[in-house]
Amino acid sequence: MAGMKSENATVKALQKSNVSRYIQLASLFRQRIESGEWEVGEKIPTVKELADQCGVATMTIRQSLDILEKEGLIERYRAKGTFVVEQPKRDLWCEVKTDWTGLLIARDNAVIEILGDELGAQLPRHDGDIGNAAPAYRHLKRRHSRDDLAFLLADVYVDERICDLIPEENYTKVTAMRLVADLPGQTVVNANQIVTIGAADLETASQLNISIGDPIARVQRTVVNQNGDIIMLANGIYRGDMMKIEVKLR
Repeated sequence: MAGMKSENATVKALQKSNVSRYIQLASLFRQRIESGEWEVGEKIPTVKELADQCGVATMTIRQSLDILEKEGLIERYRAKGTFVVEQPKRDLWCEVKTDWTGLLIARDNAVIEILGDELGAQLPRHDGDIGNAAPAYRHLKRRHSRDDLAFLLADVYVDERICDLIPEENYTKVTAMRLVADLPGQTVVNANQIVTIGAADLETASQLNISIGDPIARVQRTVVNQNGDIIMLANGIYRGDMMKIEVKLR
């Protein structure tokens, strides 16, 4: 009876989401491997059994298992079945700091790639109301990677009036907050960070090499100077499986 309730709950959960069934199931099966429910070396249920459990067609199960096989988590053997061969990698080394000093520190061994650079941009719609928009911004699209693994996409908007104060090489070396920290004639009087949990769309999935619907964290950072102007706004998208947020309460 308990097993039947669990299967019914799985079917209902799959029906609630607009994400493709096979992508949802790939995430579910990945979690089973990660939790140890499906142990390394263990034979998992057959395609027919999984299809019956999840209330989907066998083709959908095969598509989800294709994803796990490409990730190197399972191997299929003709006439023997499908076996777990590796645990998912959960390297939570990318910590999103919640204090000013922490946000100035770049990730160890991180590489920042410029995907786009535009002058004369306007500030995009954003959360919060802590400053006034500058006349125009330099808009940089950046991708942060470590060991050839992308973990962050960022749209960075820097007030064009202060761009000459920032060494050009800094745009590929330092965090968005560091770009505008300690600039001559500029005093940071307000700064905030807003974190929203979401799911990867097609473009994000492509840029971060993850599946559509995988968890992501959207992080908006805003910096205001002594004149009440927003001198920097950064919209970042972090891979959810590569980051953590730690808040010091005392």
